[in-house]
Amino acid sequence: MPPEHERDFVEYVTTRMPRLHRAAYLLCGDAHRADDVVQATLTALYVHWPRARAADNLDGYVHRILVRRYLDEKRLGWARVALRPGAPDVTAPAADGRVEDRDEVTVALRRLPKGQRAVLVLRFFCDLSVEATAQALGCSTGNVKSQSARGLAALRAVFGEPHPAAGGKS
Repeated sequence: MPPEHERDFVEYVTTRMPRLHRAAYLLCGDAHRADDVVQATLTALYVHWPRARAADNLDGYVHRILVRRYLDEKRLGWARVALRPGAPDVTAPAADGRVEDRDEVTVALRRLPKGQRAVLVLRFFCDLSVEATAQALGCSTGNVKSQSARGLAALRAVFGEPHPAAGGKS
């Protein structure tokens, strides 16, 4: 890879690494598996960097790789082996300092089907638009909207919040 491409790659990865790891953690629910998914994503990105930097939406391109690596990792037999019981102790506080809320959301996300979880993570934690999420997942915008609606309804049920259309105004 030419030196200028290498610099661009390093700069991109350096600025995006925290968001990629957070998205991977929200998908996996495990910090160590998230590290593996991010590493596989960055390896694939490095291999395809000339094509990736020419993409219209580089972040969408990378999120698509991330979700695919997560789904591929889930299909592997060793991913079902539990080396220790329970989740690792992750001490980073939530944005408002409430670790309990972050943990509840993480547990609730783990209960969702893979597709709904991927859509919600990309839409609401990675701040992607419906169109960018559809592009990252390789699906239609209608699919993103329906998966979002179902996923949000499932999360509302877990947290005991009424659906906005059901007359429960806050």
